Amino acid sequence: MRFGTLALLLLLAACAAPVPEKKLEPVAFSALPGWQQDDHAAALPALKRSCPRMPEAWRSVCAAIPDDPARARTYFETEFQPYRVTSAAFVTGYYEPELNGATTRSARYSVPLHRLPGDLVQVDLGEFRDNLKGERIAGRVENGRLRPYSQRSDIARGALDGKDLELLWVDDPVDAFFLEIQGSGRVRLEDGRLLRLGFAGQNGWRYVAIGRVLLDEGSLSRDDVSMQSIRAWLAANSRRAREILDRNPSYVFFRLLDGEGPIGSQGVALTPDRSLAVDRTEIPLGTPVFIDLQHPDSPGGILRRLVVAQDTGGAIRGAGRGDLFLGPGRDAGEIAGRMKARGTMYLLLPKTMAPTS
Repeated sequence: MRFGTLALLLLLAACAAPVPEKKLEPVAFSALPGWQQDDHAAALPALKRSCPRMPEAWRSVCAAIPDDPARARTYFETEFQPYRVTSAAFVTGYYEPELNGATTRSARYSVPLHRLPGDLVQVDLGEFRDNLKGERIAGRVENGRLRPYSQRSDIARGALDGKDLELLWVDDPVDAFFLEIQGSGRVRLEDGRLLRLGFAGQNGWRYVAIGRVLLDEGSLSRDDVSMQSIRAWLAANSRRAREILDRNPSYVFFRLLDGEGPIGSQGVALTPDRSLAVDRTEIPLGTPVFIDLQHPDSPGGILRRLVVAQDTGGAIRGAGRGDLFLGPGRDAGEIAGRMKARGTMYLLLPKTMAPTS
């Protein structure tokens, strides 16, 4: 799980219009703009990673995934039925940032990244009420009752000090904040080692977009808001930076990862340009999604691509809302920070399955 740009999610939760109730309209593959031109085989590795975690109804389509990349398009057209999501699509981007850090605190590396506290209780409310599917809460148990956990401001003032929860130390509090927004990333140590971090949990407080905060107070204009402009404002207003960051009470805890990554909410490694974060209450994780978007950073200003829903985000709400994983590094971050793409989404469901709406 992540919290939005991931890319612009820190602010775009506020900028997107309310999403109407999801409705799916069956269409032919010929109705998908740019479908024939896509590299369908590029989506197969992501789908293969999702398949072991898919329900029984997906068994036959997963078993039919071809080994020959040349058969990828035929496979999708044979096994799946496309459905247009009638809600207008709004897609941002996120990436895997790289921070400078150390395993011990020093004058330079003084900002802690915390591991998951042992007293943090995470609850999937959908296990208790069907109408709460996809909703989660966290807190600590006190006298037999679940109480709110420490907010970001409390943690910044030392609420977790002395509990041996410091996983790593980094050199920039704003970088650490944006690492939380992305939900995963890498930390480069001075000896050259590169450590990968993944989302381990969250303190249970609702995510507040600091972009919305800056918009509301007039510090930024709606047309100019981006990850880059938010960073620039924080750098130029260092005396208020901590205050603004603390307006988001949500706080993310991390874990060290071995092997491939980053890991999405479905529990599988994400594939750059082919993994999409969605609202899992609207789009089941593992579902192939064809996106048709107006995107200035793409050739011709159009982004048309088959992706797989494999992640979620705190600001991803609604059937047409998505967040595209763009990969690691600064270049991916530059594109992710500007991405505000609108268009249409098409879900690909197995022909043996009937849509729920």
